[in-house]
Amino acid sequence: MLPFITRRMLGAAVTLVIISAVTFFLFFAVPADPARLACGKVCPPELLEQARHNLGLDQPLFAQFVAWLAGIFVGRDYGGLGNCPAPCLGFSFVNRAPVFETILDRLPLTISLTIGAAAVFLTFGVATGIIAALRQGKPLDKIASVSSLIGASVQIYFIGTLALYFLVYQNQIFWRPKYVEFTQDPVGWATGLLLPWLVLAIIFTANYTRMTRSTMVEQLSEDYVRTARAKGMSGRSVVMRFAMRGTLTPIITIFGVDLGALIGGAIITEQTFGLQGLGQLSVKAVTNSDLPMLMATVLVAAAAIVFFNIIVDILYAFIDPRVRLS
Repeated sequence: MLPFITRRMLGAAVTLVIISAVTFFLFFAVPADPARLACGKVCPPELLEQARHNLGLDQPLFAQFVAWLAGIFVGRDYGGLGNCPAPCLGFSFVNRAPVFETILDRLPLTISLTIGAAAVFLTFGVATGIIAALRQGKPLDKIASVSSLIGASVQIYFIGTLALYFLVYQNQIFWRPKYVEFTQDPVGWATGLLLPWLVLAIIFTANYTRMTRSTMVEQLSEDYVRTARAKGMSGRSVVMRFAMRGTLTPIITIFGVDLGALIGGAIITEQTFGLQGLGQLSVKAVTNSDLPMLMATVLVAAAAIVFFNIIVDILYAFIDPRVRLS
């Protein structure tokens, strides 16, 4: 098992280095000048040149990338512009602070939004899919199929806006979405994010219901399941010990992708509900031409997707030993 995990970790490290390189070089394809952004609107030529030196922009492009990459591990000094301790993902000249500090301040909200929504849509999606598969062809199965089709068709900015208007502003059924740290007020943390969790669950539950139902129906028709039933095993044991094991593989696949996408692509969700997470941070970085912040948010989003893909691979290895041998 250890060699398998080691191979996956090395592959993830190489992937992140490649993504870092692509992100860094795209940084210089943007017409905005980092030195001018750091120096300010009214900047004499000598101060502009000094800013270029402090940022290392007078070095060859590859040397700049190596310095930026090294800053993640050992930190970086930007001269008179500021100091960025490790892990240094850059220095925001709009906020006048290290990028990593700002990301750490916003990351808990995005993680809370992701974990809470994932727990809701995974629970309801898998449970509904199993019930629909066991009631195949019956009214409950048809209702679940139609509901999942409708849920998969709606968009978060549409249903989220409707939920805010009717459930928060007009009828006051839910609290207005806000973020409170879990350690300070667990109840306030849950109630403040409950509506975004439910809205995301409506959209994502549909995919898990359809996937679970189709896979479970296929597993229930396998020979080993029919053999288990012929030996007198109860229906619950057959489903949980045999059919569910084969059903988990595609569910884990889309769950790992969805978790990474929710963390890395939270822009629409946070914009819809007015939450100040990584999504809002990336939007402001684009608006303010805060290129170091934009690079860092892209890298964090990519790292989240790569990380959850590794988790999926490891879970595969536990579920199916053949994966470890391949």
